[in-house]
Amino acid sequence: MRDGYLVGFETVLMTDHETHSYDVLVIGAGGAGLRASIEASAQGASVGLVCKSLLGKAHTVMAEGGVAAALANVDERDSWKVHFADTMRGGQYVNDWRMAELHAREAPDRVHELEAWGAVFDRTKDGRILQRNFGGHKYPRLAHVGDRTGLEMIRTLQDHGIHQGIEVHMECTITRLLLDSGRVSGAFGYEREHGRFRVFKAKAVVIATGGFGRAFSITSNSWEYTGDGAYLALEAGADLMDMEYVQFHPTGMVWPPSVRGILVTEGVRGEGGVLRNSEGRRFMFDDIPEPYRATTADNEEEGWRYTQGDREARRPPELLTRDHVARCIRREVREGRGSPHGGVFLDIAWIKDRVPGGAEHIKRKLPSMYHQFKQLAGLDITEEPMEVGPTTHYAMGGIRVDADTQSSTVPGLYAAGEAAAGLHGANRLGGNSLSDLLVFGKRAGEYAARFAADQVETSVDQAQVEAAVTEALEPFARHQADGAGREGPYQIQFDLQETMQDLVGIVREESQLEESIERIRALQERAAVVGASGNREYNPGWHTALDLRGLLAVSEAVARSALLRRESRGAQFREDYPDKDPELGKTRLFVRRAADGGLEIERAPVPEVPDNLQQVIEENG
Repeated sequence: MRDGYLVGFETVLMTDHETHSYDVLVIGAGGAGLRASIEASAQGASVGLVCKSLLGKAHTVMAEGGVAAALANVDERDSWKVHFADTMRGGQYVNDWRMAELHAREAPDRVHELEAWGAVFDRTKDGRILQRNFGGHKYPRLAHVGDRTGLEMIRTLQDHGIHQGIEVHMECTITRLLLDSGRVSGAFGYEREHGRFRVFKAKAVVIATGGFGRAFSITSNSWEYTGDGAYLALEAGADLMDMEYVQFHPTGMVWPPSVRGILVTEGVRGEGGVLRNSEGRRFMFDDIPEPYRATTADNEEEGWRYTQGDREARRPPELLTRDHVARCIRREVREGRGSPHGGVFLDIAWIKDRVPGGAEHIKRKLPSMYHQFKQLAGLDITEEPMEVGPTTHYAMGGIRVDADTQSSTVPGLYAAGEAAAGLHGANRLGGNSLSDLLVFGKRAGEYAARFAADQVETSVDQAQVEAAVTEALEPFARHQADGAGREGPYQIQFDLQETMQDLVGIVREESQLEESIERIRALQERAAVVGASGNREYNPGWHTALDLRGLLAVSEAVARSALLRRESRGAQFREDYPDKDPELGKTRLFVRRAADGGLEIERAPVPEVPDNLQQVIEENG
């Protein structure tokens, strides 16, 4: 049928879609997407905002501990220079130094701006924004709202954005970016509830879709995190970068099953929570890396003074960088000192007798943690420890962008937040994600609006739209052609998650990575003929079949990049190459689509840090 497509008992016409036109289209409505939308609108652009789920259901909400910014409200020694040095050191010096500089310099202004828009932060006794300790940060730096900081950020940005004239399209998945003479001209997608197609014409597009944690079986990420943004950019011709660096948060719940994988905020450790093995010993004192020895406690009393705000004391080892803590937990489990269900114990209850108010102090400081685990797991964190272990949490890699403008290698395409690479290097410090969203969400929106203002009206190629429709409907056609014998998408996704968890997880090795690539290839072949039954309304099987393309492409990019980086650096830990390679430390990996449809990887030098900023690092190390 030339002008239509048969799906179940309906005929889908190639022209059967809604069309919306904007200057700037923002894909993703977490903190980065909302901040980009607000800024683009403030620049005078018409803005459309598309989100895969409901507005307000974004992973920004899960960033509970706080937003990192050198306000120096708790310790006046803090400054953007110290924050910059901490970020570079945590990222193992493969960060984009310009992004790290802009982030550290601009984060305080973005936090004060958020406060002016109505965010209600916890306060010091003299009324300033309170800040707490967090892993990898030299001084208390995380401005917070109990342990609900991300929720407060989303609430504030949404409330402020309502007044900007932004049009929101909820529960809409984008499946393809549209191009006009090599630059972005819009996007194609579908409404998840009824399956109706939508075309968005736009002079510029901002991707703020987050990461790809659903490629792994144990993850803090919810169902939306299927690598959509990285896949869209890759298919449009953009470069990805740093894909080997996947962060495993050290403290995800491992027991009971009702909360498996759910994040336990680093704020628990920032408020005095300690990690113990099955012998009851605080094992983190066993392995303190050389760069952190001067600032890390070597006994419990010293670490306790730090959590209570004694700025002369050294921080507890539980607040070392996430990659290090995660590997220490894995070591305890592997050597037989783990908890009964394959993790270790995180204990905040021990401080009850050390602070005024006891249990009420814990509830006040960590209200979400207390209520969440009380309701979902029947566990009272003021009385008993939690069983925790590493959980896939965050992607340092993503779309390659220019530091100042957040533009990708495709004209008119921008990215911000977790979808963009560069700021965090080999390992993200806790709290830097929320300030990343604010700083670079603003910049992405600003420069996307500027780009759009310089463009004439874009045109949408109808042939591209028809190809996108055909592509989206293929799972139905396959199922009808082969009847009930077609494989559904769920088993493929399950097999991918098991492959990534087992072979491309927290510890990697050459033969396992090679095996993972072979398995992913086989899964791609299965996905190419996957079927979907029923019709387009309320059809999660169809949605999953379409998500598989991005999940598989991004997983392959991670595995191939990890294979090429024959060293251990930050979140990339190779058991067969356990040390850092100084030469590889000067190299980053770009991933792009090859002419034959596969992936090709380019090695490129990490730009050298200018002398003035190198001096900042040395003075604040």
